[in-house]
Amino acid sequence: MTWSQSRRHGRYGEFNSPDRASDRMISLDQIDRRLLAILQQDATVPIAELAERVGLSQTPCWKRVKRLQDSGVITARVALIDRDALDLPLTVFVAVKTGRHDEDWLATFAAGAKALPEVIEFYRMSGEVDYLLKVVVRDIAAYDRFYRRLIATAPLTDVSSSFAMEQIKFTTALPISMG
Repeated sequence: MTWSQSRRHGRYGEFNSPDRASDRMISLDQIDRRLLAILQQDATVPIAELAERVGLSQTPCWKRVKRLQDSGVITARVALIDRDALDLPLTVFVAVKTGRHDEDWLATFAAGAKALPEVIEFYRMSGEVDYLLKVVVRDIAAYDRFYRRLIATAPLTDVSSSFAMEQIKFTTALPISMG
């Protein structure tokens, strides 16, 4: 099975679900896009207010939101939490290089890295770095404990860490074209 087939079949994790909207290419009209823009800012907007803001009655609005959820365009509704409130102020970008690129190694490393709760984002990269992880921890000592668990997941060639000094922009909202 190739990497792209594995992605399509969700072999390496929930973030590669075969039910992704991009795999089914549903059509999004202007109202769908406005709904998504509003929900990205606040997923708790009551359906009555949501309907009013996009110019629909409640039932058609609810059906559209349900269609967006069922088709996988809306993947989750979550609460975004202030990391400082949980005493997790340190963000670390971890660049990983490996000498192995076979599927067994990837499955082992992916499972190990995904199991570490400090990893909040995880990417396979092109270029100099093979994998990039975004990690949040309390302090350097917590990062060191994380690092020791990470390097035990699979054989790695190089692990390089960059500590974020300041967060200048953060958003979970995707840029939605209204045109």
